[in-house]
Amino acid sequence: MHIPLFRPLSLLTLGVVLTVAVSAAPKYQLHSFAKQQLTDQFWSEGANFGDFNRDGKMDVVAGPFWYEGPDFKVRHEFMAADKVSKSKKNGQDVTFPGFKGALGSENEYAANFFAFTSDINGDGWTDILILGFPGENSWWFENPGKDLSKGGHWTQHVALDVTDNESPTFTDITGDGKPEIVCSSKGHYGYASPNPKDPTKPFTWHSISPDNKYHKFTHGMGVGDVNGDGRKDLLEKDGWWEQPASLEGDPIWAFHKWPFGTGGSQMHAYDVNGDGLPDVICSLAAHGYGLSWFEQYREGGEIKFKEHNIMNKEAKENRYGVHFSQMHAVELVDMDGDGLKDIVTGKRFWAHGPEGDPEPNAAPVLFWFQLKRNADKTVDWVPHLIDDNSGVGTQVVVKDYNRDGKPDILVGNKHGVYVFTHTAKTVSKAEWEAAQPKPVFP
Repeated sequence: MHIPLFRPLSLLTLGVVLTVAVSAAPKYQLHSFAKQQLTDQFWSEGANFGDFNRDGKMDVVAGPFWYEGPDFKVRHEFMAADKVSKSKKNGQDVTFPGFKGALGSENEYAANFFAFTSDINGDGWTDILILGFPGENSWWFENPGKDLSKGGHWTQHVALDVTDNESPTFTDITGDGKPEIVCSSKGHYGYASPNPKDPTKPFTWHSISPDNKYHKFTHGMGVGDVNGDGRKDLLEKDGWWEQPASLEGDPIWAFHKWPFGTGGSQMHAYDVNGDGLPDVICSLAAHGYGLSWFEQYREGGEIKFKEHNIMNKEAKENRYGVHFSQMHAVELVDMDGDGLKDIVTGKRFWAHGPEGDPEPNAAPVLFWFQLKRNADKTVDWVPHLIDDNSGVGTQVVVKDYNRDGKPDILVGNKHGVYVFTHTAKTVSKAEWEAAQPKPVFP
């Protein structure tokens, strides 16, 4: 990873990233992210926010623990945390809790890939959904509610017996106002809905594709309205599945073939250039290089796409000279309050350990790419470094956990668990301009 020329060393040390919030009246803001490491142990490749004790403040779930907000210093074990690893570090034998990650020197995978939070049983208390290793069970853990303060492990329920794909999610794909597990399972793409009469029973599976023998380690998947009909479709690396007008009887969705890379991570549908047509944003290879947006256009009524590369293997392929590998988590959120959604992504640290992938030991960076629409209808994605010693896991979560109007970032991976709290201050136009990233290639 080449260090961009626009980044002052003093700001790198502080983990500061700079940009502008555009509004009707010019307002120049410098944005920074305060980094907090909740633990250096490796328990999961994902984490999430949720108010588990109903005190009005967001907590964090990562691995088998939840951390009390707002300072995340008190940790509680909600499921068994009895994993102990042995490894070597600097030639010495080391033993530590959790899975082998940065505390050791060998590769290992956690049993926890994704964490989501929701009141699954409708009792008014936030529960935890864990999507584990691809091909295995997913579980939801029932918040004990008024007995939470007594401690102990939460009651565990099977949500789905086989959860495949390396970017499954928990979102409302059906439009009924309730989230579902969206993934592939046993060769099919589809979604799993909680049982409304008895949420403790396994979720009900609904296939949207034939049995295409999708492998459990298939990469690249997302949910979004591709054709603009108001219904959410399913995106995958080879195209998109169009949601029909009715889901009665679990119909097979129409498939539209289009190559969106070789298999990245989370995929998004969003009108990037403001022409009224939803485009597709995704990384191209979860264990390689490439970040692109695919501009939608219509030809004879048919939906087609034109690829615009944002970043790839070589520094010269990004006008700001930024390039890094293994974007195994990609989120799309309006980071600066200008009404346009920006990309949040980074390098997954040791996805396959210290060897095997492109640049496995390069700096595990975390970036956001600011979307700017130009007068000539082109767009620019301005890269802002948030941190160069954390990266992402298989999940990166962006949410305004402290409710100050600025989205914060949460990461869990083989380096540990990190919260990046977003702050901003208003400055003069001259100070803002001096701090902006500058292109280094035409």
